[in-house]
Amino acid sequence: MFLQKTNIERELSRVKSKNSTSEFILNQVHQILEKHITEKTSVNERLKKKSIVQSNGFDIDLLETSRIFHIDQIKTICTDYRLRFLDTRLFKGQIPKTAISKIENLDKEHNLELEGFKIMAPSKLFKLEDKDDPLLFAPIGNGYYYLIHKWGNDLHPLRKALVWPFKGMINLTITTLVISYLITLLVPNGLFSKSYSGAEFWVIFFFMFKSIAAVVIFYGFALGKNFNPAIWNSKYFNA
Repeated sequence: MFLQKTNIERELSRVKSKNSTSEFILNQVHQILEKHITEKTSVNERLKKKSIVQSNGFDIDLLETSRIFHIDQIKTICTDYRLRFLDTRLFKGQIPKTAISKIENLDKEHNLELEGFKIMAPSKLFKLEDKDDPLLFAPIGNGYYYLIHKWGNDLHPLRKALVWPFKGMINLTITTLVISYLITLLVPNGLFSKSYSGAEFWVIFFFMFKSIAAVVIFYGFALGKNFNPAIWNSKYFNA
């Protein structure tokens, strides 16, 4: 059976459903929008320029609750799947015309011009074009974001498992131990001595662990890699 690809929008909605209700979200958003004022500029300029806007004056009655996400829910998905949540000006991929049209439609419906756009996508999409799974957001305020458009392909079904070791030091240590153990099992009996014993097995295991750990540490320091929670909203390559 083939594994289904991971739809990151569906995963984000699943995380939100665990700790939020539609009524609570709408009440929070309503309080935010009562105080908001916006300025006018073009869509392309707003997508490319550096902006410090943290909220937009949406019409609360026109918002779809299913498309409202809190920054904590976004962070959870970014951490689980090793994604980044950054300004659209840093995005090097092509934002589709469909997304531009949706922004224009939202501008008309809510009688404003959205600003402060963010994109959730793999790190490489902020350096080169690719076909993975970007999501375009606009800030509502108080840590809430409105999902405008999703395009591209879904993520690989094993991505969450593949990036699990990078969630923290404990995860990385466990992964290193498991890999070392499996490699040790592949070492033929009696390779280093005529009589194979449990003590010899653990000596080989310890050697394998030190070797793999050394490679992991060298790779991490040499390429400036960091754990998922530290890079999800960082604009720096070696964060």
